[in-house]
Amino acid sequence: MTLTYIYLGVAALILLASIQTVQQGSIAIITMFGKYRRILYPGLNLKIPFLEVIYRKISIQNRSIELDFQAITQDQANVYFKAMLLYSVFDNREETLKNVAFKFVNDRDFMTALIRTIEGSIRGFVATKRQAEILALRKEIVESVKEGIDAVLESWGYHLIDLQLNDITFDEVITKSMAQVVASSNLKAAAENEGQALLITKTKAAEAEGNAIKISAEAEKVAAQLRGEGIALFRKEVAKGMSDAAIEMKEADLDSSFLLFSMWTEAIKNFASDGKGNVIFLDGSTDGMNKTLKEMMAMNQIDASAGKSTKKNLG
Repeated sequence: MTLTYIYLGVAALILLASIQTVQQGSIAIITMFGKYRRILYPGLNLKIPFLEVIYRKISIQNRSIELDFQAITQDQANVYFKAMLLYSVFDNREETLKNVAFKFVNDRDFMTALIRTIEGSIRGFVATKRQAEILALRKEIVESVKEGIDAVLESWGYHLIDLQLNDITFDEVITKSMAQVVASSNLKAAAENEGQALLITKTKAAEAEGNAIKISAEAEKVAAQLRGEGIALFRKEVAKGMSDAAIEMKEADLDSSFLLFSMWTEAIKNFASDGKGNVIFLDGSTDGMNKTLKEMMAMNQIDASAGKSTKKNLG
């Protein structure tokens, strides 16, 4: 009875030793007598107890690491990088997993090689560029690194998923000088913009003033034309009225001097009624009146002659 229990106990131990569970996202490399034998995938697996040994468990999930290093540009400026590296096992093929398991003694050695390879690739790229170009070449740096190390990582069984350059800085002296350059450029641009704005303002003001002068001149021209036409029309109507009155008086066998005397007295009446304190000297003597009448008769004869010429030309 006791021997039976012993056999059952040994059988249970052997069964337990032959059962192996692999977590999701990992694989297990099995060796036998120190030599690679097979791979155990996630889930419940059976192995030969005491003979098959789990050499190493490998994570096939994405992994990340932060890098902090320095590079020197072509013009001897120090550049400081802070980067994030995202990588993973290339695929689940047996050859790939064997490379991951046996290329390096342990994960520490692999990480050292990976970090130094990434840093060396970035330093090599930066060394060909000038300090002023680095900030604008973030994308080109990442593409250069991926192109340069993809083949190396694949030979190790890994794949570079992403490289992010989170921060690129320079020595304090260089940072200050860059800030001064930017400030100077901004001041120059502001001065140029202000000058352009002032030029545009003055140009527009000059154009507006010119347009105003032009409009005023045109209006004055039209007003002068209208005033001239009005005066000419007034004179024409006066001459016509006087001519018609003279003809009617002649037909009525009246002396035209009576018309002139009437105009003279009417003018004196208007002087008296509409005057605003102005002083007008008139010769009220008989000789003075005769002289004035003669002058007005002479003017009437000139106007009558002009009216006849005009009618003749129109006819």
